[in-house]
Amino acid sequence: MKLGTLISGKKNGELIIVSKNLKSAIKVSDIAKNFSDAIENWNEVSPILEKKYKFLNEGKEKDAFNINEKDLMACVPSAPLFADGSAFIQHVKLVRMARKAPLPETLETVPLMYQGESGRFLNPTENIKVADFNYGTDFEGEVGVVTDFVPQGISAEEALKHIKLILLINDISLRGLIPAELAQGFGFFQSKPASALSPFCVTPEELGEAWVNGRVQLPLLVNYNRKFFGKANAKEMHFNFGQLISHAAKTRDLQAGTIIGSGTVSNEDESVGSSCLAEVRMIEQIKLGEMKTPFMKNGDEVSIEMLDINGESIFGQINQKVVIS
Repeated sequence: MKLGTLISGKKNGELIIVSKNLKSAIKVSDIAKNFSDAIENWNEVSPILEKKYKFLNEGKEKDAFNINEKDLMACVPSAPLFADGSAFIQHVKLVRMARKAPLPETLETVPLMYQGESGRFLNPTENIKVADFNYGTDFEGEVGVVTDFVPQGISAEEALKHIKLILLINDISLRGLIPAELAQGFGFFQSKPASALSPFCVTPEELGEAWVNGRVQLPLLVNYNRKFFGKANAKEMHFNFGQLISHAAKTRDLQAGTIIGSGTVSNEDESVGSSCLAEVRMIEQIKLGEMKTPFMKNGDEVSIEMLDINGESIFGQINQKVVIS
């Protein structure tokens, strides 16, 4: 099943079911008025939504309408928690090198994670507003999952059962602000503004054989200024989503609708490109002795998408432009 959120004038929009080919949708406010309502009552409403999804794909829903992605909010407009991991060790290594910071001793045993902004996610076509380009604006292509209620202390294996939906994330980072914030010893805040989410989220079953042991085994396609930038495969997560959820729930319950991010998708094979500018800059530093690629400038564009084995878009496309705020 695929879900989205239609702009409706209300904070959390209106929930829609989206066809498998992402071309048509139906409103389902009579079942769940918005995404939060649906995920909080998932066991009750998901079978009803699944049935309507089947009818939509069979052309049996008379109230179906054509989709325009500019009419869509983030598939999950807001969440009780956004906990972003860093499950791709190659990314951790390169970024730590860029900051001239040592690698954590627990790099391969304990996930890195921070709590991000979740009060409102940017729409998939919403501009990235930048007040000062000295902040070093960067995009980060990620995969994320949405959970139902997760009890404190859950095991990684049990945590996998609480994944209800999967989506894409552009975790916007202000690289110029990160070093000073981390030097204070209190973590990210100003350097991590609101992230953007894909227009659609999907149940794990939609991914078929590409969903394996809590990992999405497909490339994440990133274009920058309408040119190829990266196609790193998300299967190379060192920690799977069960492990990330378990880590997040070590000292607290996770409320229904919690989003857990994978961190920037990154592969050791440099030929597949990157999912953020920071990695490209670090590779330049290693090979050329200097960083040549600038961070995002006014008018720059980034698009993030993932295709199935038939070349069809799964989550729709995050497509954003940088503008001066």
